[in-house]
Amino acid sequence: MTGKLVVVKIGTGSLVKSDGRLNLEAMKSLVGQIAKAVEKGHKVILVTSGAIAAGIAELNVKPNPNDIVFKQACAAAGQSILMSHYRELFGAYGLKVAQVLLTERDLADRTSYLHTCNVLDRLLQLGVIPIVNENDVTSINEIIPVMKGQKVNFSDNDILSVLIANATEADLIVILTTVDGVYTKSPGKPGARLIPVVEKITPELRKAGEGKSRFGRGGMKTKIQAAEIAMRSGIPLIIANGARENVLLDALEGKHVGTYFKPSEKGLPGIKRWIAYGAGAKGQIRVNEGAMRAILKGASLLAVGIESVTGRFQIGEVVSLVGPDGREFARGIANYTSEEINLIKGMNTSQIRRTLGYIRQKDVINRKRMFLREESKE
Repeated sequence: MTGKLVVVKIGTGSLVKSDGRLNLEAMKSLVGQIAKAVEKGHKVILVTSGAIAAGIAELNVKPNPNDIVFKQACAAAGQSILMSHYRELFGAYGLKVAQVLLTERDLADRTSYLHTCNVLDRLLQLGVIPIVNENDVTSINEIIPVMKGQKVNFSDNDILSVLIANATEADLIVILTTVDGVYTKSPGKPGARLIPVVEKITPELRKAGEGKSRFGRGGMKTKIQAAEIAMRSGIPLIIANGARENVLLDALEGKHVGTYFKPSEKGLPGIKRWIAYGAGAKGQIRVNEGAMRAILKGASLLAVGIESVTGRFQIGEVVSLVGPDGREFARGIANYTSEEINLIKGMNTSQIRRTLGYIRQKDVINRKRMFLREESKE
């Protein structure tokens, strides 16, 4: 593989020592591999953890994993430390870096999403290494329960790395962690075997990924969730041990490292990737049985098939579609606001014109701007 775009995610465990302080030797090794990859013609986006751990060490305070605000404060202190080390380490190879802090809202809003894509693309064109991290200081999705009818899409850098890969249409995702890959059971248990290739995410595989890492938030569970999104999006993903010598370079050369997740041959188009995984659903539309069947067969959503609306959303925002049983079966981009849909639900075209005085679109959600849950099973 040459001249490809790769998203590299480095977990906290691969960046810190046993006492929680940054492991500069480990960082130096990983940066060196990225520099060599760039020298060989690859473009690299680095998604890094470690800010909270760096902040805890800098402030010399006792970790308090149950206090979210404490962790956010540590992230505020740790971000500059983390970036200063990356700047120095990459600078030794003549490479410049740029910090990109994101929240789920940045990727859920279509305009912000496109601006993020444009900035990342320009940085890569300039030969700069984008260093991406979740903005732990302002990200509140773990503090405040989401409102009814709303759903956000990431709270961990594993998922973020895949969303970035989707946004930039990357060729490969490499998630570096503290284990050699995904095992049939916990690596410490007797009979545990490394799984070299995964072609389908099974319940057994999800069970094998239960448990969290010592310093990070996600553990193997979110890595498998991230891999599932990548596979459905048509992007290969590798989970491997960041401490393995030349792990990144070997992965880029196609050598076997860790666990390789084989992508679906029929990856989702870019707009549907964003609807399915990048956007947060801003509201919910409940449809009747007839409308649900029609949509599943390829139709658009018309007002006549709508029973109720939950939440507040604007034109162009993503909403969740649920059937009579209340289960989500699709998502799509709305052509009308929630207020407008509340006025026209159950109406045909002529009734809509009389009620609103206009018809913006014949359909409330066009089929081309809709993602069906069953599409993810293909």
